[in-house]
Amino acid sequence: MITLAVFDMAGTTIDDGGAVYDALRIAVEETGVPVSPAELQTWMGTEKRAAITALIELGGGDPLQPADKVDAAFDSFRATLDKLYTEQPPTPIAGVPEAIAALRASGVQVALTTGFSRDVAEGILEHLGWSIGEAAAPDAPTPATVVDALVCGDEVAAGRPAPYMIHRAMELTGTLAVSELIVAGDTAVDVQAGANAGAAITIGVLSGKLDRQAFEGQPYTALLDSVAEIPAYLATRG
Repeated sequence: MITLAVFDMAGTTIDDGGAVYDALRIAVEETGVPVSPAELQTWMGTEKRAAITALIELGGGDPLQPADKVDAAFDSFRATLDKLYTEQPPTPIAGVPEAIAALRASGVQVALTTGFSRDVAEGILEHLGWSIGEAAAPDAPTPATVVDALVCGDEVAAGRPAPYMIHRAMELTGTLAVSELIVAGDTAVDVQAGANAGAAITIGVLSGKLDRQAFEGQPYTALLDSVAEIPAYLATRG
């Protein structure tokens, strides 16, 4: 029996038009090193400071010289992302709000995990009108999507593919058994984190940048086009 669903944000539940990819690439390239598409993809879904550090090193740079290089690049990432989101605001992936509502109505709690810092993640949810653990305000212009918890990459000892964000979501929602857990995400590190967490079901979704071939060899239970398909998928499992 599944009692907790843990979903990634950008590319999994939220369509940001690839802004995270662009902002991360620009921030690292501003330090003077190149970023290859393959290396960028490898580090998508991870905590963003860790990603910046790794990409600088992979590009032949020294993330410690000067000492504030990573901090400056992270600030640039956030500023660029804010600009891109202002120009093209993120939107829910089609069918996902309905899927989240269906899961919660059936007794499954839903948590979001992300490599964003909390201020960035909460800003995105606020823009969407999504709430954490509470219903929408009575005067809200549209019904809000409600999730039970949000966990960010800078709130745990290590981001994906470590399982800590998922386990923190279990803690926040009072979920005791990994056998009651389903995890879904659009990147390789999402499914790796699900497997490392011991989740009963780990789903790769094709709503982000990866195609089926890119998930080859990853530890997923199933590949679905979108999180929108998860309620029906669970129904077929009994």
